[in-house]
Amino acid sequence: MIEGLSGGNANGGEAVFRNLAWAVERVNQRGGVKTREGARALELVRYDSKGQSEEALSALKSAIDDGARVILQGNSSAVAASIIEAVNKHNEREPARRVVFLNYSAVDPILTNEKCSYWHFRFDAHADMRMTALMSVLREDKAVKSVYLINPDYSFGHAVTREAKRQLAEQRPDVRVAADELHPLMRIKDFAPYAAKIKASGADAVITGNFSNDLTLLVKAAREAGFEGKFYTFYGNALGAPAAIGDAGIGKVVAVADWLPNVPTQESEAFYQSFRQKFPKPADDYVHMRMQLLIETLAQSIEKAGTVEAGPLAAALEKSSVKFAGQGGAMRAADHQFQQSLVVGVMDRQGTPGVKFDVEGSGYGFRVVKNIAPAQAEMPHNCTMKQP
Repeated sequence: MIEGLSGGNANGGEAVFRNLAWAVERVNQRGGVKTREGARALELVRYDSKGQSEEALSALKSAIDDGARVILQGNSSAVAASIIEAVNKHNEREPARRVVFLNYSAVDPILTNEKCSYWHFRFDAHADMRMTALMSVLREDKAVKSVYLINPDYSFGHAVTREAKRQLAEQRPDVRVAADELHPLMRIKDFAPYAAKIKASGADAVITGNFSNDLTLLVKAAREAGFEGKFYTFYGNALGAPAAIGDAGIGKVVAVADWLPNVPTQESEAFYQSFRQKFPKPADDYVHMRMQLLIETLAQSIEKAGTVEAGPLAAALEKSSVKFAGQGGAMRAADHQFQQSLVVGVMDRQGTPGVKFDVEGSGYGFRVVKNIAPAQAEMPHNCTMKQP
């Protein structure tokens, strides 16, 4: 795992590690994976990229030199793009030490479109898919007449902005884009000037791909500025955001995810309860179903290939489908984009109907208001997959 474990999104990196380590532990508790050489345990080794591409590329070299054959990363699309390019070059140059790259969070659509790679597999819904899910709720929200777009100034933020404008024009042409704001990633300590602009714009809603501290500080500043509109978010359901928003977010913060703790099934509830037993601290309460599906898919694919050699493993991964805790998905071979259901939730007080579980001990959780099946979440691609 190559991830930012220090710097502005360190809490996000640690949350990823907890999820992956728990999933790996589960595979090993049932005997590991069966290969042609016999049963083998999975080992998860972490490298700190500090959220920077150069550091990530240095970590990638170290990981390969240390014997890693499967690379995991996700919390930056810019870093993911660099890793894809480096993995392509490495695999061509050193066929005996080829690696596969499994991406759990980097959602810039380009990564499974123009920059698609045979060695890269994405397990998160990309930004356009997430935006479509959010728009399925916003489309019906007739109270929204104008929106404020605010996103981080790098590839992912640009993708969110671009798709928000495209889908608004198509589905809600009556909605005015009050402003289109980009800001430096993880460098803003005070969002008050941005919040003042949002309030002054007269927007009824904010659409943002912000995450971690950027999202928490933004919504806190907006609340303090007296903004009373809605937040349509990619990541408003965790990493401090609900606690920072407080009562002001009830019925007003909308979040899209591949899964939420209040998905109303017994299997989902049992899965979430087991996570909380393993990680009882409120600050550790950020569970990602897709990371569990990633590790389950990896274990299944290693067994199918009989090896961790990249060629056979990639061939098995691109034909994979998986079910776990009532959730599931399948890899689309044409672009290596995992196809799975998505959910949209609205923030409310714990204990209200549909909100059995809160987030991070905040007293607030997310009620599922929209379930989007894989066939509805799926989008076309323009990947031309080059076989090795």
